[in-house]
Amino acid sequence: MSETSNAIDVPSAQVAGDTLTLSGDLTIDVIASVPTDAARDVARIVLDGVTRFDTAGAWLVVQMSRREGEDAIEVSGATPAQAKLIETVRDIDAPPQAAPERRLLRDGIVAFGHAIWDAVRDLLELTAFFGRILVELGRLLRHPGRARLTPLVYHMQAAGLNAAPIVTLMSLLIGVVVAFQGSAQLERFGAEIFVVDLIAISILRELGILLTAIIVAGRSASAFTAAIGSMKMREEVDALRILGLDPVTVLVLPRILALVLTLPILAILADVAGLAGGAAMAWIDLGITPRAFVVRIADGTSPWHLAVGLIKAPVFALIIGLVGCRNGLEVGGDADSLGRLTSSSVVTSIFLVIAADAVFSIFFALLGV
Repeated sequence: MSETSNAIDVPSAQVAGDTLTLSGDLTIDVIASVPTDAARDVARIVLDGVTRFDTAGAWLVVQMSRREGEDAIEVSGATPAQAKLIETVRDIDAPPQAAPERRLLRDGIVAFGHAIWDAVRDLLELTAFFGRILVELGRLLRHPGRARLTPLVYHMQAAGLNAAPIVTLMSLLIGVVVAFQGSAQLERFGAEIFVVDLIAISILRELGILLTAIIVAGRSASAFTAAIGSMKMREEVDALRILGLDPVTVLVLPRILALVLTLPILAILADVAGLAGGAAMAWIDLGITPRAFVVRIADGTSPWHLAVGLIKAPVFALIIGLVGCRNGLEVGGDADSLGRLTSSSVVTSIFLVIAADAVFSIFFALLGV
């Protein structure tokens, strides 16, 4: 019984007209005896007489059925198992596809169009998310008992108080840089005292709030996305819905309100630190005493410069919170989406903050403020 089952049925290839009939064993041990040019002038390969068949035999059949790299010869008579093996080998051993012709100009225009469309779509979705925030905020105002002060205070500390040291240090250094660069230019014209005006206007109106918003965007937007995204990956957001709690009310509103409340405070802190750094540099480099510095600011700086910076703060906070929380809710079930959307939150929020600052600059210029 064993000798009969292990006996080799020598393969043969017989050509009759346009048909090649293969019979016997088509296995790795014996396929070398099959002439590879047997299917040169045939239109069909028949496997009716094949007894044993393995991957090597399937590879031989696939090679015989090809003309100039294409599957041009019909293969018939195979059992379902043999046919499946042939298809598997054919898919694996498929000839390489010619690379499509690249047109740099056309491809560049198409990519630019897709990028514009994606940006518009994201902006519309962000606007819709803002509308949902307003709806939930309205419901919360109608039912103040649903408000959760503990997460609000916690996020005020995490997004505001914990950011105070880096905001203070950065603003202090920026004040030093502005004073040093301004004094180097104005000293040529004997207008050193106007360094105070340069420092005051640039810090109070633009640099103080803008740098603060960028720092907070780097810290808080990424933190919001990572925290909410991690909760979504662990299905904690779905658990909140099952418990009858709205994730926007529980997770999003405290974070956004915390930013809106703390960013103006951080902006004031940045203004004070920036003016202190500028005053120190003006005293060291130009001999302008701190008293003269303060008097010049009081006499030559309009309160509107401070007001302009503080008006921007809640808007920047809203942008940062919206982007960070929305991207967190968009995280899928894989770690790749969490990392990608966390990075996207930082880049998008910083870009939108700078764009909003440009819009504010044009708006206040038109108003003459």
